[in-house]
Amino acid sequence: MKTQINIAKLTIAAAAVFLSTFNPKNSMAQTAPAVKNIVIVHGAFADASGWEGVYRILKKDGYNVTLVQNPLTSLNDDVAATNRALEKQDGPAVLVGHSWGGSVITEAGVSPKVASLVYVAAFAPEVGQSTLDVYQSGPALAKNGILPADKNGLVYFDKALFHECFAADLTEAKADFMFDSQQPIVGSSFVAPLTQAAWKTKPTYGIVATMDKAINPELERAMYKRAGAVVTEVKGSHVIFISQAAAVARVIEAAAKNGSEKK
Repeated sequence: MKTQINIAKLTIAAAAVFLSTFNPKNSMAQTAPAVKNIVIVHGAFADASGWEGVYRILKKDGYNVTLVQNPLTSLNDDVAATNRALEKQDGPAVLVGHSWGGSVITEAGVSPKVASLVYVAAFAPEVGQSTLDVYQSGPALAKNGILPADKNGLVYFDKALFHECFAADLTEAKADFMFDSQQPIVGSSFVAPLTQAAWKTKPTYGIVATMDKAINPELERAMYKRAGAVVTEVKGSHVIFISQAAAVARVIEAAAKNGSEKK
């Protein structure tokens, strides 16, 4: 049975409170579900295990976290792996990408399951651009640790430059472990043009790793500006998700809490 309320008998002040309380817009805002799902896409020369620190923080704070293990065999294959992870989510998700993973989330992020995007020292290409196109559009780095493709078409990061250019703020022992366990990427992945750019329609956040020597921080700033991203600058190397896990987790949680409308 519906309760009948005679507003005419209420005082003006009480009526104002009543109308404010039952305003449909207010009611919708109060009942809108928070984004609780986080899907993380790692970059080249690494795998998802490096995200354990961020994972533990997000889990402690009540989020459901899925870590995609990219095959790193092509852009399409990595996008497909990400889409499979998104399809398993029981609601909207924040889609996070690091480095090469930024290209992957740019393409996969058009999924209706994606509420917002977070780029972590990551590429954010335009439609028709490849990752290599974007990389070459920015200021050149003093050193480049990405080796030419080997006879199998696989690209590795140079051992001599791995610590300095990829993981400078980690211990040498940790960097050595990451080098020895690195996941190579099929070189043709870098020249595949994107057909979608999810940052055009999805709320976007970008983390600039100010000590990055794998992607120029100036290029990160330029890509994020083009994407209309909310930008956070954090002092750290290319693997900032390891060295500054708490700062990275804070940005991801901000994306989860701030809605799904592109501003």
